[in-house]
Amino acid sequence: MRAAVLREYGEPLEITSVETPEPAPHGAVVSVAACGICRSDWHAWQGHGEWADDQVPTDFVLGHEPAGEVVAVGDRVSTVAVGDRVAVPFDLGCGDCRECATGHGNTCLDGAALGFERDAPGAFAEAVHVPHADYNALQLPAGVEAHEVAALGCRFTTAYHALAHRVDLSPGDWVAVHGAGGVGLSAVHVADALGARPIAVDVRQAALDRATEAGATATVDAADADPVAEIAAITDDRHGTGAHVSLDALGRAETCRNSVECLRQRGTHVQVGLTTDAERGEVSLPVDEMTRWEIEFHGSRGMPPTHYEELLGLLETGVVDPGSLVGRTVSLSDVPDRLAAMTDYDTDGVEVLTFD
Repeated sequence: MRAAVLREYGEPLEITSVETPEPAPHGAVVSVAACGICRSDWHAWQGHGEWADDQVPTDFVLGHEPAGEVVAVGDRVSTVAVGDRVAVPFDLGCGDCRECATGHGNTCLDGAALGFERDAPGAFAEAVHVPHADYNALQLPAGVEAHEVAALGCRFTTAYHALAHRVDLSPGDWVAVHGAGGVGLSAVHVADALGARPIAVDVRQAALDRATEAGATATVDAADADPVAEIAAITDDRHGTGAHVSLDALGRAETCRNSVECLRQRGTHVQVGLTTDAERGEVSLPVDEMTRWEIEFHGSRGMPPTHYEELLGLLETGVVDPGSLVGRTVSLSDVPDRLAAMTDYDTDGVEVLTFD
């Protein structure tokens, strides 16, 4: 089968032939219909993560946001069958441990990250293997298209998990979103769908325009203004100033700190963006200020497979529309260039690889 293979960090992925996977006894093979192209793929391509023992291996297929059709199953699989249309989360749980059993498969110690670990080759390919398929292969509702699910990917599921499960978000709350790329636009859309008032922050007017289309109540151009001061002005009311919830979707030291500093008293920061080699996983924060105002700091990674039914139900009923965030669909041969475009943030909303 054809796939996009990482040979050297920072060098164009090689479009080549690789061996088609066979299902493990507990696994399934999915013919990929669509796969999102995510900034986490860019981090992997750049070789980031060695500071957290999280560097992707070379000679490896990237891609972690697939949807497609099951074409083979192992003899221990009982909940999916050949012909089923499925989504595949990038947080692959074992399905048996306490974390998985209690709905926290994204923190499974025996799990794997699809498209990031040697044991879980990714989906920039014509087919992908899904381990522990009874837990990780999630059937699609009728009428939900593969490209919509690929747009859910990790960015939309991460945004949804962050705002629906990791924080106590109420209708009418101000939600600041720092960075209006794929996960940031998803967070804007999710916050709006949950009845909150999202504020999108970015340095690109095109990204801010997309955020407005996605449901942003207000936008802040951080190239021309101090985002912390602007957010304070937008949110000023008799109870205080600042966002109730703020999310750093970019992972830079500046955006993380701005996210914390733009909160009102007892506000909550959610970190979803991964750091670059400039931060190497470490960011300086105003700890005394966080203590004084009882600011909470939460990490959020992906979404447990057990929550997908909840989100897919919202997609099926039209409450959320990740497909509206797709700015471009591309072929496998385009993937190397689209990853490179992320270096200068030269992408249009969510970009999705499709196999026609």
